[in-house]
Amino acid sequence: MRQLIVILILVATDSALQAQSAQVLETLKTEITRSMEQLKKQPTPPYFLSYEITETETAGATGSFGALVTSSTRVSKSRTLSIDLRVGDYQLDNTHPIRGTSPIPMDNLSFYQVPIEDDPDALRSLLWYYTDQRYKRAVEQLISVKTNVKVKAGETDKSGDFSPTPPEKFIEPPPPPFSAADIKAMEDKVRMYSLPFKRFGNIYSVRVNHSFSRRTRWFVSSDGASIQTSEPLYQLSISAFSKAADGMELPRYQSFYSSTLAGLPTDEVVLAAVDKMAKELMALKLAPPADAYAGPAILSPRSTAVLFHEIFGHRIEGQREKREEQSQTYRDKIGQKVLPEFLSVYGDPTAKSFAGVELAGYYKFDNEGVKARRVPLVENGILKNFLMSRLPVDGFPVSNGHGRRYPGYNVAGRQSNLIVTASKTVSPEELKKLLIEEVKKANLQYGLYFEDIAGGFTFVGRGMPNSFAVIPLMVYKIYLDGHEELVRGVDLVGTPLTVFTRILAASTEQGAFNGTCVAESGGVPVSAAGPALLLGQIEVQKKVKSQELSPILPPPFDDPKPAGK
Repeated sequence: MRQLIVILILVATDSALQAQSAQVLETLKTEITRSMEQLKKQPTPPYFLSYEITETETAGATGSFGALVTSSTRVSKSRTLSIDLRVGDYQLDNTHPIRGTSPIPMDNLSFYQVPIEDDPDALRSLLWYYTDQRYKRAVEQLISVKTNVKVKAGETDKSGDFSPTPPEKFIEPPPPPFSAADIKAMEDKVRMYSLPFKRFGNIYSVRVNHSFSRRTRWFVSSDGASIQTSEPLYQLSISAFSKAADGMELPRYQSFYSSTLAGLPTDEVVLAAVDKMAKELMALKLAPPADAYAGPAILSPRSTAVLFHEIFGHRIEGQREKREEQSQTYRDKIGQKVLPEFLSVYGDPTAKSFAGVELAGYYKFDNEGVKARRVPLVENGILKNFLMSRLPVDGFPVSNGHGRRYPGYNVAGRQSNLIVTASKTVSPEELKKLLIEEVKKANLQYGLYFEDIAGGFTFVGRGMPNSFAVIPLMVYKIYLDGHEELVRGVDLVGTPLTVFTRILAASTEQGAFNGTCVAESGGVPVSAAGPALLLGQIEVQKKVKSQELSPILPPPFDDPKPAGK
């Protein structure tokens, strides 16, 4: 009898959630229809209007050295309204960049908090007021845009400011709510996973964060779109850092993502990763600092993924080929060779996993109501496409489902899941032999192997060097006799077009990374994946080093014997 009662309660709860979600969508549709009917009577009527409400629910716990540091006693919830209102027409509207000013005008952001309770009248009141504000500002912007166009030099790109797209209709039922029992389980996990670090006296900081988040989005537009989706994300992240004797900080990171709690790794897998991290930190403390270097190197699959995300992915985001202040690296290279013939690249927000790793860049519809789709970017080395939002580019008049933003930011063409594939591969052992051959040709003593990378950054605008920097965590020298030596303190640097000409071979080994990418439209979840690669030449420089030495006081715990790789 007890089981029957529980089932009835769950069904009732799910039904209530679905009813609430449907009410939000209907309220948005009612108000967008009324707004457009009224504003069309104005001398400068809008030609497009969209509302997007993003409900963000979060919960989690953080532990350090076996003890709880923070914990959510309940799920936190907020709702943000984003408004896209356009006056003018598809060719020229109020969002057109005003040259000579900031390329990301702050008054174009639309960050509005709305009630988390499903009160239609309260929501409609705010929609009415904020839409009125956006409309008045849009009319002012259009006047400035038209003046700017008349007094500035002609623009290279002749495409318009917005593109039509078929209206999509989709409703995804919300998943069950997150429970207090789930939060309690997270607390137990962060204690368990952070406890092993306690026996290491000179690991200075440990954070294990176990979190849940869910973004439910309601999107409606004046061209007829009506979409409701919900994207849950469970994340477990582990970070720790120590210092070498010369003061150099030595960080290590590990993270796991899943769309379900059950999809996260088992305790045994996580504790094995913790043990590996601790041993690597001890080994890094004893490792010699690396010198500046230019020569052959192998990138692990994760390193390949990070490198391509930074130096390739950002340069094929559509708006970077259009805006005058951007470097437009690949604007005129469609149909040309940009990578070796054995490499292809595609963007695919519909891919849920790669090489056994669940991908964080998965979604069903982008933030402009366009359905997600796989986009071939490079085929057999030849550039084919860009990652497009509804902002057109010469030769690419429509979106391909990559218009993305963090709630409240303007939409931009952004990466989702960037996948690198190779049609010709060798085994990891053969890739290492090829590296040694290249080292001999270059008359060097060793090559480098980048095993793990934390992230990176790149410059894509004019007026500054279009360079990149990637931040390696675990780097090994590989000598001519094949033995390896761990080193520390290097940054991988260079320029994109040069690096891509030096790719020589790919391995059968594949991998992926998940992360949050921060750019002009805010932070969005992304993934990248690919094989291990051999590069004929890369360049590394010495990492910035802290001038603060290790603690003067002895640690409260004794260090175990350091372990190598």
